[in-house]
Amino acid sequence: MPHPYRLTDVTHRLVPGPAGRIHLVEQGSGPLVLLVHGFPESWYSWRHQLPVLAAAGYRAVAVDVRGYGRSSRPEAVEAYRMRELVADNVAVVEALGAHSAVVVGHDWGATIAAHSALLRPDVFHAVGLLSVPYTPPGGPRPSEVFAQLGGGEEEFYVSYFQEPGRAEREIEPDVRGWLAGFYAALSADTMTGGPDPHFVSQGGRLRDRFPSAGPLPAWLGEDELDVYTGKFERTGLSGALNRYRAMDHDWKDLADLAGAPVTQPSLFLGGSLDASTTWLADAIDAFPATLPGLHASHLLEGCGHWIQQERPEEVGRHLLDWLETLSPVARR
Repeated sequence: MPHPYRLTDVTHRLVPGPAGRIHLVEQGSGPLVLLVHGFPESWYSWRHQLPVLAAAGYRAVAVDVRGYGRSSRPEAVEAYRMRELVADNVAVVEALGAHSAVVVGHDWGATIAAHSALLRPDVFHAVGLLSVPYTPPGGPRPSEVFAQLGGGEEEFYVSYFQEPGRAEREIEPDVRGWLAGFYAALSADTMTGGPDPHFVSQGGRLRDRFPSAGPLPAWLGEDELDVYTGKFERTGLSGALNRYRAMDHDWKDLADLAGAPVTQPSLFLGGSLDASTTWLADAIDAFPATLPGLHASHLLEGCGHWIQQERPEEVGRHLLDWLETLSPVARR
């Protein structure tokens, strides 16, 4: 998709947020589109979409989520509760002098984006979700649900992440190797079909089930891997992992919103080979009730988890088609 913008044309900013500072990368002018990344990523995960959105007449802004990159990294797990992350997104909109925005998220960013729309419909007037479908607050306590997965023989990765320091001890001695394996394990062209990489054997490590050799995924060159590695070697992983450790806090904080739908205009994009879309197939089926403003839901055939990096042109096209449908009021 040809466009007059390049990634080198972006503007980096630090803006004030509730926890200190929020780092963002901005390109273009027009209606604000806020892009929120997931784990273990950064604003750089949106490098393909920033110039495409800017060329189409949007002010595209990708943030480093709290705990990542150049944004503040509070120590307390409680600082990574969903309400805190939504407040960060609101702070970005305000710092940029805007009154409202479209918010688009991937992975954890999709969950943050959905809850931004749920909690602050006055600010976020449309929401795009990539890879992880919306599931309303409520239900059993998350830690109890995840602890039951694996049948006692294995441990689900979210449970593995719960103890502060445990996953850090696995990842931080070899950030580059761990990231390369994790990205490869969830990419369509490098999935092995072996033991599920979302589970840990008793006494083992998560990386034991990553591809141990072979090329990087097609979307991830050595230079891109260098960027991600450099960020996490500088920051460590605790800030990123604390989002997983705050889930039970969210369960309490959002109890009054159990079952609440997100009613704004919405879009869902997922990969057909992504475990998020198969495990959460019931959530996708429930979209008529949970996302009544849904414009379209697309599963990209043969695509893995890193959807906006694996299939940047398709994702860009779907985003632009959806943004064009928003009313003049919704695009303000």
